Amino acid sequence: MRLCEMEMLSCDLKRTGGTPLYEQLYEYIKNEIIQGRLPFKTKLPSKRKLADFLQISQNTIDTAYNQLVAEGYLEVIPRKGYFVMASEDLEYIPKVELTEKQQEQERMYRFHFHPSQIDTTSFPFASWRKLAKQVIDVENNELLLLGNSKGEYELRKEIANYLYHARGVICTPQQIILSAGVEILLQQLIGLFKENTIYGVEDPGYHLIHRILKQYPKQVFPLSVNEEGLAIDELEQSKINVVYMTPSHHFPYGNVLSVNQRVKLLNWAVGSENRYIIEDDYDSEFRYIGKSIPSLQSMDQFNKVIYLGSFSKSLMPSIRVSYMVLPNQLLKIYEEELSFYHSTVSRIDQHILAKFIRQGMFEKHLNRMRKVYRQKRDIVISTIRACTDQISIIGGNSGLHIVLVVDNGMTEVELVKQAEMSNLKIYPLSSYRIVEKESTLPEIVCGFAGIETKKLEEAIRSLLESWGL
Repeated sequence: MRLCEMEMLSCDLKRTGGTPLYEQLYEYIKNEIIQGRLPFKTKLPSKRKLADFLQISQNTIDTAYNQLVAEGYLEVIPRKGYFVMASEDLEYIPKVELTEKQQEQERMYRFHFHPSQIDTTSFPFASWRKLAKQVIDVENNELLLLGNSKGEYELRKEIANYLYHARGVICTPQQIILSAGVEILLQQLIGLFKENTIYGVEDPGYHLIHRILKQYPKQVFPLSVNEEGLAIDELEQSKINVVYMTPSHHFPYGNVLSVNQRVKLLNWAVGSENRYIIEDDYDSEFRYIGKSIPSLQSMDQFNKVIYLGSFSKSLMPSIRVSYMVLPNQLLKIYEEELSFYHSTVSRIDQHILAKFIRQGMFEKHLNRMRKVYRQKRDIVISTIRACTDQISIIGGNSGLHIVLVVDNGMTEVELVKQAEMSNLKIYPLSSYRIVEKESTLPEIVCGFAGIETKKLEEAIRSLLESWGL
């Protein structure tokens, strides 16, 4: 018997367990080839002979051999048999066991204060499951096909109706484009503007926007933020054509762009044909004092505002449903030049969400979550104020995060490090800046929505203790 046949005999097949015999044999032979123990052009035992040696069926051998042939490890020559076809000059990468460090995907912190986290315990699973069953039905088999490139009309219609009543946004379903994340929508927007377009972004602000723009690359200028929101005077003195901003709840400070500044901003946009404002209304649903701040788009009389919205905060980040409302002149360009873009959101998810909104479940969910997040905000603020007077709070009137200004003698780096040592994850405000700025006191962006209500006081106290407060 040849050496390769003897090697085959060493295969220890486990006849109990979940792995089929053919798969065990396939893996064994493949590994022998990869390790070089079965060299190029080596003839393998016949199916009958190998089946007799291993005491398994020829069908099992046949299945394993055929899989190896399909992947190019073996070649079958009529009337001669199976031969190793993996050439000796191929470079193989053997499978190695990952170390514990390599296997770790993400450190599990005791408490994670990320500003984008939400409360997952309050999600209406039963309602969503009921709607999903209605949508996922054989009668809706057409949902397995591609739909409208802008997104499902049913959902765009519901969004248009919701935006009008909740945010004062005036638009038609035709003006709404759906996609999986604001990041993708922004990339599409860049395709609508001229190559020489100059962009302006809030500083500090949503840092991912700046990173996306620089990837193209585009000219991007940071614009400072004051107590009234974006510094419009800086914008007016610049050569910026398109400005990205969060006027109703600045990220991360929480400032609201005053009505006077909004008028100045809209007047700036009217000053040139190629000027536009991108309004990111990322968490407008959650305001705890007074009424919701009207959208900037609701004041726009000259079609200069591009409105961006998302269900990440209001519903769940994983659904990845975001949308933009295009002014008619940009919509025309989009339909002429960018119609090849196809909605990246599942049609099934779109129809579930449309039903969720249409049947009043979304409004009910929002009302509930406002109470939940208001309670969490109150716990955070009251705990901090009860423990120390060395922290001032910015932006507590709305949203799912606040900014902590810490006056305990530590630097921003030291605050982050001390929290890390206590297994707590926090985010320095400097990570959201484009231009480094010397600050008299360090600032920390503190998200509270993703921490359980019953554990939130403990989380805040743990954070303060790590800082010696």
